[in-house]
Amino acid sequence: MSDYKAFLRSGHAPTLLASFLYFDFTFAIWVLNGAMAPFISETFNLSPAQKGFMISVPILAGALMRFPLGILSQYIGRKNAAMAEMGLVMLALLFGYLFVDTHNEVLAMGVLLGIAGGSFGIALSLGSGWFPPKYKGLAMGIAGAGNSGTVLAVLFAPPLATKFGWQAVYGLAAATMVVPMIVMALAAKEPPDREHQTFREHIACLFEKDGWAFSLIYVITFGGFIGLANFLPTYFYDQFKVTKIEAGQLTMLATLMGSATRVLGGYVSDRWGGINTLTAVLGLVIVTLVICGTMGQQLAITTLLFMLCFAALGAGNGALFQLVPLRWPVTTAVAGSMIGELGALGGGFIPNAMGLSKQHFGNYFYGFLAFALLGVAVLVMMRVMQLRWTRTWAEKGGRARTGGAMSMAYGSQSPASR
Repeated sequence: MSDYKAFLRSGHAPTLLASFLYFDFTFAIWVLNGAMAPFISETFNLSPAQKGFMISVPILAGALMRFPLGILSQYIGRKNAAMAEMGLVMLALLFGYLFVDTHNEVLAMGVLLGIAGGSFGIALSLGSGWFPPKYKGLAMGIAGAGNSGTVLAVLFAPPLATKFGWQAVYGLAAATMVVPMIVMALAAKEPPDREHQTFREHIACLFEKDGWAFSLIYVITFGGFIGLANFLPTYFYDQFKVTKIEAGQLTMLATLMGSATRVLGGYVSDRWGGINTLTAVLGLVIVTLVICGTMGQQLAITTLLFMLCFAALGAGNGALFQLVPLRWPVTTAVAGSMIGELGALGGGFIPNAMGLSKQHFGNYFYGFLAFALLGVAVLVMMRVMQLRWTRTWAEKGGRARTGGAMSMAYGSQSPASR
């Protein structure tokens, strides 16, 4: 308890709360089409491959929005960028409510939902910006736990779609955005760690091996989370013949675990090290996904396995972003946005792989297997890269160096000097 009080005193708790709510609500909007996929697919009689592509569009669009919004936040401030983004999200949702009636318009709406998916880098940097290095993992974990917005979407969107129609859910979601906007306007304060840098400095991490290595890890941890969270309502509905509402409830059980353990992942990584935590996480994800693909009609066991898999994915997201401010202490917001953008693109892999597996082989096993094999490759890559990481900017296992001096020195070098 005293540790937690010390954590709260070290930063600005109202800003952290505002960041959490901002990320929570925008994340819920981002995954709306995934939560309503059984309704949309039924309306337009989509094939398995079409379902997978439709679900992947908001994921891919959101990933592409992250880096530009991260850049924008460095110039107008993270609080202002968050307010502007939420305003655009409300307009996008009103478009969905008033004008979406065809399959092509659903795909266009998926692109607009991607605006909400760009909130990640801003939310984590704003929420953690007031906290010292030794608590950044926990602060980012709390802000990042806003991915619990998935729970809101899969729990409330199917019943509302059943009662009012799936297009009406867009309009109802627009009204809910008022809540995080008010909290952000009244409670949040721009952190003091804002830096004025050239565009070249902003994109420096794009020219570094570590930036790409972190992005590949995030392909598994967050790409796996967002891809599975969007596809599971369709998977449960098609595979186990449950109702659309039950499919959302089962997805909620799994995604709730991932949201809860993100904070735990950041907390554990501050003490045990992000590299150690990620090693355990990736191994668990690989094993559970392969077993899920072989479960057939075992609904209870499959649900439990997904809960375990999501718990690992959530902890992995927290662990990775415990490492980001250690590696890029001066440009955490932009580095986080770049990693978030490239990593989140991996979320589009799962819906498409699952849809193609079902369409061409009659089952989903090869979709699970493909992502598990990608996880094996990333785990091997990380174990090789960590040998250099622990000699330069992190302690053994991925903990913060005492005082952060070495981390700051390494993070402030130019790409050419490394």
